Amino acid sequence: MSLENLMETYGYWALLLGTLLEGETVVVIAGFLAHQGYIHLKWVMLFSFLGSLMGDQFYFYIGRWKGQNFLGKKPNWKRKANRIQLLIEKHQNLLILGFRFLYGFRTITPFVIGMSNIRTIKFTILNTISALIWAIIVSLAGFIFGRTLELILDDIKHYEIEAVVAITAIGLIIWITYFYRNKKWAQ
Repeated sequence: MSLENLMETYGYWALLLGTLLEGETVVVIAGFLAHQGYIHLKWVMLFSFLGSLMGDQFYFYIGRWKGQNFLGKKPNWKRKANRIQLLIEKHQNLLILGFRFLYGFRTITPFVIGMSNIRTIKFTILNTISALIWAIIVSLAGFIFGRTLELILDDIKHYEIEAVVAITAIGLIIWITYFYRNKKWAQ
């Protein structure tokens, strides 16, 4: 099966699942693949938006329904949860609009917001706006990366796999660095 067939068959569903689980790296790769013509940029934006929105709404409802009980099972989240609660008190709207742009706070923030007294409709509206902006920006970043690479390399088709591996490696390095720092800081 060619890369083109693989992307047409599974690409958007993999993107949806990827944005539910991780986010940025998957969307940047999808944006790059859209530049290469394997998938369409408008669908990358749509599936990125839907995956991000669904994931955040899910964590919000977990926080709303299971709140303190769930937090008690995640001791590593305690310190971040306290910081997020302070931000909720001071900057509710900005926090809801911007948390997905802060690496490491993307999962826990909607959970903590769900534990707060912020109304569900307010969170949903602001979260929808934020997810849409995020999906457009990150998808375009991958697309622009492809265009930039095309300007640097004459025949970008020969370097597609290397570009996807490089994006993935950068994403993994950022994740491992973040994970290591937080683990070390929590001790």
